[in-house]
Amino acid sequence: MFIPLYDTNRLRHIRLQYVTIGLIVVNALVYCATALGGENFTNAAVLGLGFIPAVVHDTAELDPRFVVVPESLSYLTYSFLHADIFHLGGNMLFLWVFGDNVEDALGHVRYLIFYLLCAVAGAAFQGLVAWDSQVPLIGASGAIAGVVVAYLILYPRVKVWVLAFARIPLRIPAFIPLILWVLFQVVMFAAGGEDQISWACHIGGIIAGAVLVLVLRSRGVPLFAGADDDAAVAAPPEQPPVAADTVTSDPSANTPRWGRGTASSSD
Repeated sequence: MFIPLYDTNRLRHIRLQYVTIGLIVVNALVYCATALGGENFTNAAVLGLGFIPAVVHDTAELDPRFVVVPESLSYLTYSFLHADIFHLGGNMLFLWVFGDNVEDALGHVRYLIFYLLCAVAGAAFQGLVAWDSQVPLIGASGAIAGVVVAYLILYPRVKVWVLAFARIPLRIPAFIPLILWVLFQVVMFAAGGEDQISWACHIGGIIAGAVLVLVLRSRGVPLFAGADDDAAVAAPPEQPPVAADTVTSDPSANTPRWGRGTASSSD
């Protein structure tokens, strides 16, 4: 539907979004490690680290050769695996464009907690919808969905550059593409969209993100804000002229016509 490119939203509370950068680096390194390991290694990683509802709910048993972490940890580990470079690139692009400002609004530690809980919520909702599924769930989409809806709630009026239909550059308020994105996820989930995409995971992340951003945002961070340049700056009121009450003893001095002196532009 659209590809986010850039927003005009500066950081206000942090100097650097190092949690967002760290998450992107970790996701990229995990993808490189699995891709370079070959097909067999990748399949083993998907089975061992992916979220498999039937295994987690004890309706199926994973081959012991593929057991890498406790089943409960797969609620998190699945979110660092990706099927291909396009899957990885799409998720990380959304995280790069929208994650920094959500991190700014929540703070580093709360943002990391927020991200991980959205990932857990995505897997949990997928598990509820497909309780006995033996298909592994992988990808950061649940966490990214939480980040997107948090940005929508925090900064709906900020202008963002997007590629509409992957080819038309537009600079529009964030609420337009993000609301459309959320509605698209809901429609596809309700309609039972493509089997290769877990729309339920996206919905779980959206619900978690909408709730958690209200709880975890830093004190004083407003909701539904715009960019810095959206607020009108009021000009200072013009001061009426004041009659001079002193006279310099030097008639050649450069005395202001009104008052004792002139104010600087910063006063």
